[in-house]
Amino acid sequence: MHARIRRTATAAILTAAVLTTAAPVASATTAPTVAGEYRPTEAVRTTASVDYRTWQRDVAAVIGVARPYLEQRTSQPSGEKRAIVLDIDNTSLETDFHPFWEYPTPAVKPVLDLARFADSRGVDVFFVTARPGIIHSLTDYNLRKAGYPVDGLHVRDLPDLFEEVSVYKTAQRAAIEAKGYTIIANIGNKESDLVGGHAEKTFKLPDYGQLS
Repeated sequence: MHARIRRTATAAILTAAVLTTAAPVASATTAPTVAGEYRPTEAVRTTASVDYRTWQRDVAAVIGVARPYLEQRTSQPSGEKRAIVLDIDNTSLETDFHPFWEYPTPAVKPVLDLARFADSRGVDVFFVTARPGIIHSLTDYNLRKAGYPVDGLHVRDLPDLFEEVSVYKTAQRAAIEAKGYTIIANIGNKESDLVGGHAEKTFKLPDYGQLS
């Protein structure tokens, strides 16, 4: 990578880093909730940063529920345009577990495997993130370098920065549906990733109250 490109990438990643903060966390297990939604059951927060293995275990437990659902949902040929929607930070990429200078950020492997499985079944993979539009190209590059199929990447333009994240993300899912898609699954680690409808099922990954 040329020096100018490296400087540009570093500046943009620094911008992205401002969007995420470290905070107290807890160990968690998964439990079913209403309407088929799965999310972690949070325990007492104990440390300033979650144990990586615990986080990976808890992510895998949620994806372990999402995978058979996608298998069943895509088991029969269909004329419908199907899609899944993924959040990025600490959902698709291990953002809070790597310093900003480690670029590209590695994928969250259970989520990567699920995205690839969905893609193999003819399901398009969309990403809806609160990241600003200024780092669209770097984010797109990171996702593809990490191995994700990318059929669409929605980032926040300037007007979107003045809206609640949940309102923005709901609108983006509605826009995907307006293209003729049925969103069969929406996966994220924050309530703002999941509320507002426009998805058949939602799956909440652990955030321990503070992960981005």
